Amino acid sequence: MSKESSQPQQSEEVDLGQLFKLIGNAFERFFKFIGSIFKGIFRIIILFLLFIQKHFIKFAIAGVIGLLIGVYLDYNKEPKYISTMVLEPNFNSVQQLYNNINFYNELAVSKDSTALAEALNISQREASYIKKFSVESYSDENQKVLLFDEFVRSLDTTTQKAIDMKAYLKNFNSLDARFHTVSVVASSNVIAKQIQPAIINSISSNDYFNLQKDISDVNIQLQDSLYNKQLIEIDSLQLLYKKVMLKEAEKIESGTNISLGQNGSSENKELSLINKMEALKARLVELNEERANKSSILNVISDFPSKGVELKGVLNSYKFIVPIVIVCIMILFFGLITLNSFLKNYNK
Repeated sequence: MSKESSQPQQSEEVDLGQLFKLIGNAFERFFKFIGSIFKGIFRIIILFLLFIQKHFIKFAIAGVIGLLIGVYLDYNKEPKYISTMVLEPNFNSVQQLYNNINFYNELAVSKDSTALAEALNISQREASYIKKFSVESYSDENQKVLLFDEFVRSLDTTTQKAIDMKAYLKNFNSLDARFHTVSVVASSNVIAKQIQPAIINSISSNDYFNLQKDISDVNIQLQDSLYNKQLIEIDSLQLLYKKVMLKEAEKIESGTNISLGQNGSSENKELSLINKMEALKARLVELNEERANKSSILNVISDFPSKGVELKGVLNSYKFIVPIVIVCIMILFFGLITLNSFLKNYNK
C-alpha cells in the first residue's frame, strides 16, 4: 500500500516540475523576443547615425544652400495678410454662409478675379489680391452644452428622456454652432474690410431668410403684447385683492365678522399673482434678448479689422521649409544609393 501511495505522489511532483519548467521556458523565450526587438531597433538607430555621420558634410552644405535660397525667397515673396470676422447666423442661414464662402474660395484659388470681383462688388485688380477664403465653427464645450440644453427644452418630455448628452456632443455638427469665423488671406491688408458688406448682403438679401425674419418679428411682437396684456390683468387683480383684504380687515376691527380662511385665501392668491408677474417679467427679458439676437439675418459679432495681420511663423517661412525639403531629398537620395549597394552585396 505504501508503494502505491508514493507512486502517485512522485508523478504529481514530476508533473508540477514539468509545468514550472514549461512556464520558465515560455518566459525565457518571451524576454528573448522582447530583447531581440530592442536590439533590432538599437541596430537600426546605430546604422542611421552611421549613415548621417558618413554624409554629414553633404547634408550640412545642402542645409546652408537651402537656407540661403529660403532667405532669398522670403525677401522677394509677396506678403500675405489674414483677416477674421465672427458671425452669428440666424434663421438657418449658416448653410448658405458656408456655400457662399466656399464659392468665393474656389474663385480665389482658381484665380478667377473677374468672377470674384463681380461676386464681391470690387474691381478686378482688388479681387486679384485675394488668395484664400475659409469658414469654420467657433464653439467650446460650454457653448455645446448650452446648445444641448436649448435643444432638449424644445422637445416633449418623452423625447427628452431618450436623448443622451454624450451622444449629442459626440455627433455635434459644426453647422449647429452659434458662432462662425470667416477668414480671408490676401496680399492686401485692407481688402477684407472692403468686401465685408458684400459677404453680409449675399445672405441678408435672400428672400427666404427675409421672410423668416419678418415672421419672427411678428411672432415676437405678438408675444410681447400678450405678456404686457397679462401683466395689466395681473395688476388689476392685485388691486382687487388688496381692496378685498382691506374690507376684511375693517370687518375684523369692527368685530362684526372674522373669516381667517378667506383672508388666507386672498393672501395666497395675491402671492400666486406676484409669482406669475415675476415669471412674465422674466419671459419679457428673454423675449427682448431674442429680439436683439434676431434683429438681423447675420449678426456681426466681430468685424474684419481695418488692416489685416501679416502671416508669419515657421510654416509660412521659406527659410525654414526649403532647407528641410532639400535635406530630406538628399537623405532619400543617398539612402537609395546605400540600399542599392547593400542589395548588390546581399546577392553576392
